[in-house]
Amino acid sequence: MAEPSVRAAPVGVVGVGNMGLAMAQRLLDCGRAVVVRDIRPQAEAAAIAAGATTAPDCATLAAGCDLLIVAVVDAGQCNDVLFGERGAQRGLHERSTVMVCSTIGPHDVQSLAARLAASNVACIDAPMSGGPARARDGTMSLMVACADAVFARHRRLLGELSSRLVRLGERIGDGARTKLVNNLLAGVNLAAAAEALALAERLGLDARRTLRVFEQSSAQSWIGSDRLSRALEGDFAPRAHTSLLAKDTSLAVAMATGAGLQPPLGALAQQLFARACDQGLSSLDDASLLILMRRWFDAADP
Repeated sequence: MAEPSVRAAPVGVVGVGNMGLAMAQRLLDCGRAVVVRDIRPQAEAAAIAAGATTAPDCATLAAGCDLLIVAVVDAGQCNDVLFGERGAQRGLHERSTVMVCSTIGPHDVQSLAARLAASNVACIDAPMSGGPARARDGTMSLMVACADAVFARHRRLLGELSSRLVRLGERIGDGARTKLVNNLLAGVNLAAAAEALALAERLGLDARRTLRVFEQSSAQSWIGSDRLSRALEGDFAPRAHTSLLAKDTSLAVAMATGAGLQPPLGALAQQLFARACDQGLSSLDDASLLILMRRWFDAADP
């Protein structure tokens, strides 16, 4: 891949957790300068070790960048990053574009975009999917909604971040809507796979062999295979915390409710992820649904 011009402004990344750090590393690999900001010193240290530089606050970071990627946890953090004390809005300029990669509600990203537009700042609604490994090698998915001219301006960089770039159109909020529908299905699939595997264990089946059957038969799902293969080895180190799918399924159900709908399977999945968090599993990988299901069957055992 050809390197960008040395005159290109650095790319700003606010929030260098699992996904934000992987994106920053990917952009560095593509020859881009990257400036990061995170409230956690250890997160910034990891980005510095990869070759990024840091800014003392979001306003300073935004002033030196044309594209600012926001990859924080929720809508409240997005609002603080952009409009809080020393927030990015203080440093944004006429060339600025803000790309919101956080999984938040469509009304939240629309509100952020409207406030940015009032200052003549463009917004890209671009939630991401695929996990840190795919973000790191540029094969994650990006669901992109923004004005055509904005998309054209940043198309090259978007392609560097994602080989699975889905252009959804110009309506801000459609990225968030698509991501929440996707994550609701992911939550349903993971909960169902965990239930089936825990049931197999209680029936005396070999869980690893059963999972191989799932993977080669009609029950196959990517998230089930990815998460449960690790869970069966006792590996619950968080690649994606249980609390994140609890949040995302809640947002998806709330979005559906706002449209006058009630998805029955989605609502059940949301309740199961909430139950897992209530049982102290929130900081584990979302493969912890297998622990929840094992406990469920244990409690039902006469």
